[in-house]
Amino acid sequence: MQVSAQVNAQVGEATAVNTITTLDVPRYLGTWYEIAKFPNWFQKKCVSNTKAIYSAKIDGKLQVINSCQIANGETSQAIGAARQIGAPDSPKLQVRFAPEWLSFLPFVWGDYWIIDLDAQYQLAAVSDPKREYLWVLSRTSQIDPKAYNDLLQRLKQQQFDVSKLELTPQKN
Repeated sequence: MQVSAQVNAQVGEATAVNTITTLDVPRYLGTWYEIAKFPNWFQKKCVSNTKAIYSAKIDGKLQVINSCQIANGETSQAIGAARQIGAPDSPKLQVRFAPEWLSFLPFVWGDYWIIDLDAQYQLAAVSDPKREYLWVLSRTSQIDPKAYNDLLQRLKQQQFDVSKLELTPQKN
């Protein structure tokens, strides 16, 4: 069973990006491995082993620790924050990796919308309202090819160009 819904209105010419209906934040916390992504400038140096760890903070926000292996074999890490937009079960979040003292500036926050999530909270797709970014995340570093292909079909239905996805090597 997929947790999904169409909860957004039209955005320009394209059909709006649909998020899942609700997000159980405590179930979403923990480690997520990047399986694939649309290439982006801020992950350009990452060559493998990309993952994100989400944890709850006392102030109600989430801490996000992104890490990846870079070409020289070292690990690169970025620590940020995430906040939900709207209701406590909203699947729309914003993330920030800029320093805390800049958090009052709207442009330091990026949209992080959960657009697909299986009922077991094991496989997710995350994007933004403009389809500029896309990540496929999994609780495990390797995923079932059928589950991945099924997810790609759902992403195509949401008008994502899945041919732009780059697989992320996950090595032990």
